Amino acid sequence: MAEVVLCRIDSRLIHGQVMTKWVNQSQANRIVVVSDSLAADEFMLEIYLMSAPAGVKVECLSRADAVKNWNEDQFGSGRVLLLLPDLASMKEVYEGGIKVTDIQVGGLGGAPNRKVVFQNITLDDADVEKLISLQEAGVNIIFQTIPEDVPQDFHTILKKYNN
Repeated sequence: MAEVVLCRIDSRLIHGQVMTKWVNQSQANRIVVVSDSLAADEFMLEIYLMSAPAGVKVECLSRADAVKNWNEDQFGSGRVLLLLPDLASMKEVYEGGIKVTDIQVGGLGGAPNRKVVFQNITLDDADVEKLISLQEAGVNIIFQTIPEDVPQDFHTILKKYNN
């Protein structure tokens, strides 16, 4: 059974910080990206797969395939960085059986009706509802964009959001 060493929500998915900093810090040897849109886009998927550093396997699954794969063999073996683009994906796979204990929110981009709560992380009411639901299920949630940042707990972020 694989060990999920980091579960990260980042709309940018694989980018320089994930590849260099978070993979090294977590000592992950696999990245499992859960994204319906990326799994369906062969061209972009190739780009992401080619961007993996030596020794790190990258796999991209749709939400449904991620849940199926997890429930059948829990992603095989290795140290996995589980990477999702948004909180809707996280909530769906969590409810499907991928019961992570910790979630790191690292990047949710801006759009209308979204509020900046920590650096480049924005939330809207739907995101807050999903986070509250996950927290009530026992998931520890932190906000951290890069390893050098001091992690912010969800309670602190929620206060910022509500002000």
